[in-house]
Amino acid sequence: MEKIRLQKFISDCGIMSRRAAEKAIEAGEILVNGEVATIGTKIDPRHDKILCRGVPVGKKHNFHYTYVMLNKPTGYVTTMSDEKGRKTVAELVSDVKTRVYPVGRLDMNSEGLLLMTNDGELTNALTHPRHLIPKIYNVKVEGDINRAKVAELAEVDEIEGVKIMPVQCGLIRHSETSSVIEMVLYEGKNRQIRKMCEKVGLNVKALKRVALGDLSLDVKSGTWRYLTMDEVRELKKAAGLYQ
Repeated sequence: MEKIRLQKFISDCGIMSRRAAEKAIEAGEILVNGEVATIGTKIDPRHDKILCRGVPVGKKHNFHYTYVMLNKPTGYVTTMSDEKGRKTVAELVSDVKTRVYPVGRLDMNSEGLLLMTNDGELTNALTHPRHLIPKIYNVKVEGDINRAKVAELAEVDEIEGVKIMPVQCGLIRHSETSSVIEMVLYEGKNRQIRKMCEKVGLNVKALKRVALGDLSLDVKSGTWRYLTMDEVRELKKAAGLYQ
């Protein structure tokens, strides 16, 4: 059997994410055959003995990864618990058979597609901007705007002095009182869409994520469903994890 990187093995066993495993290795908390492991250590899972913080690690620790699409309503924070007592997305997925965690964030006043999983490696890959996985939003703004204003929005290339990646913007519909813009982002800086709109004088009335990569929102607000095997495969492929 070909040897694999220690941090990948620990992540595959469901102990922690690959990034967390790397930190544990750097802290000297992982032993391989009685020796303190280092970044770059490779192991043979069939023969090597791995201890993580004194606890043996092996495939017996592996568990079934769970992947959930949640349609987050407004008024919920994207955390598993909240010190201020606000409603959290954990409450909405409390009937999922295993504990899952949000992939990225939607602020409390935003709604729409939120992927939740216990697959730390996929979470890290999906949230890393190098993979250029599109996140598509429908943004409802106040007033009847024209395509020139949408073009102006697309030209915003920095927020509060920080450069941002180009954002694709298109006008979906408009009326006398409001307009809906589609915005496609490849990164997710804090409140990026709202700050971009504010910069060109647009007042956001509602913000909804409708797609992540090829995964499109198709469940009612406040409800969830498991992803299909094909959907998981496509996400992993987009994140560079699928072999």
